Amino acid sequence: MTPGHRLPPCVLHEDEDIVVVNKPPGWNTHAPSPHAGEGIYEWLRHREPRWATLGIAHRLDKDTSGLLVFGLSARANRSLATQFEERTVGKRYLCATDHPVERTEFSVESALVRAGDRYVSRPLAVGGVRAETRFRVVRREGGRTWLEAHPVTGRTHQIRVHASESGFPLIGDRLYGGAEAPRMALHSSWLAIHHPSGSGRREWSVPVDFSIPAAESLRSAVMDPDETNAWRVAHGAADGTPGWYVDRWGDVSLVQNGTSEAGSQLPDWLLQRARNRTGGEQSLYWKRLRRDVRSTTPDEARPEWIQGPKVQDAFLVRENGVQYELSFEAGYSVGLFLDQRDNRRRLLTGHVAADFALPPGTEVLNTFAYTCGFSVCAGLAGCRTTSLDLSKKYLEWGRRNFAHNGLDPSAHDFIFGDAFDWMQRLARKQRKFGLIILDPPTFSRSRERGDFRAERDFGRLVGTALGVLAPGGVLLSSTNAARLEPETFLAEIREAVRIAGCTVRQEHYVPQPVDFPITREEPAHLKTVWMRID
Repeated sequence: MTPGHRLPPCVLHEDEDIVVVNKPPGWNTHAPSPHAGEGIYEWLRHREPRWATLGIAHRLDKDTSGLLVFGLSARANRSLATQFEERTVGKRYLCATDHPVERTEFSVESALVRAGDRYVSRPLAVGGVRAETRFRVVRREGGRTWLEAHPVTGRTHQIRVHASESGFPLIGDRLYGGAEAPRMALHSSWLAIHHPSGSGRREWSVPVDFSIPAAESLRSAVMDPDETNAWRVAHGAADGTPGWYVDRWGDVSLVQNGTSEAGSQLPDWLLQRARNRTGGEQSLYWKRLRRDVRSTTPDEARPEWIQGPKVQDAFLVRENGVQYELSFEAGYSVGLFLDQRDNRRRLLTGHVAADFALPPGTEVLNTFAYTCGFSVCAGLAGCRTTSLDLSKKYLEWGRRNFAHNGLDPSAHDFIFGDAFDWMQRLARKQRKFGLIILDPPTFSRSRERGDFRAERDFGRLVGTALGVLAPGGVLLSSTNAARLEPETFLAEIREAVRIAGCTVRQEHYVPQPVDFPITREEPAHLKTVWMRID
């Protein structure tokens, strides 16, 4: 299969009318706001051209896992809407509690009223939205009770509220009084619908293990280990590990935190979590997260070996079927930025978003190219690339990445120098590119131009790039400048386009991927916008 085109593990069924998925816990059904991360709906809708018409038929709470069905056609959306409205859809949930449940089978009926982030249950006579849930005990073991819940109605938080008011809050449901746990013990385990095509009734069921942490379930839902073996395992407070970050690089776990604590003193719970997420013989390294990267010596920046086999000076990892060379000996960065994985896939497949495709065989300019990850994906998609960077060492690394993937580096250009200077030179030569990639570091310094700061200079960078962008070409702009808010970032780019006398014909904003979840405690750092410009 072509790299980047395998179905994600969470997709259980697809035909011309519907897509059925097993949603992991910790992922919204749809995005709560434009810049707060994609829900599974947006992630799927923009992933494949054939899913551009994806429609939401029903929803699950962020921390609830299990079966969701989406419509793909007009007849499917009409049919599913009618079935859910008329309550002919079969739905069963599995839930668990550590509180005693005296009855074996019973129903709860009440009115639900919103109170802040919660819902409260009131007698029907008081008024409110009617909700009814039927419960049945399926097993009791080790002080815990597992129940099957059948929501006769489909109200927000319905099962959770009815369980709590009945004296058995669900494990992990802290909002409604449940005990602390790696995840909330609520799972949509069985779903049955009349297929929109008229071909009869279809049903799906998926098991669940409530002992698996939500963070692990989320990664397992989107990462196919046969295609990808590099991702962020734990992302600080967003995954319940405040201050700690774990990346998987093949058979190696790299643990990072911002303290001066020696790697050998890593807490046992974090060591265990890292071990559980790597296959084969375990290697573990530790690196201190630093704000003063520019003043850090190579020895200080190098990850510290903790246990397991030591890695070679250079080793390969796999992402969307593409091979990348990494090194723990090269300084602070190891050769690939995991949070750009989805953007690299967009280049690889030529598909940015619903109704936003890249022209095949276009000429690509990759500025601030680093080890040329973007260029490799564009090259595999049949594009001719020019990679531009201030470091000869990284450009040589990029050439090796081309070779690792069966691409001839001599068929592509590698330019050593300042991005501003070279784009102006290329403009004077009337060179035009169908796609330009702007992914600068937050801070850089060149002899010709002095300091570049993303939060201050991104608009100027865009204006320079527009001088070599072909009419109708695509501009990929990305930054991880934490202090640059998404709204400000977008406004600066749009203003630079306006000043240049150009027009944005098409625009798609994307946040960081789902293994870098966004929460209040762990706000977004990566901001990316794709624009087609006339």
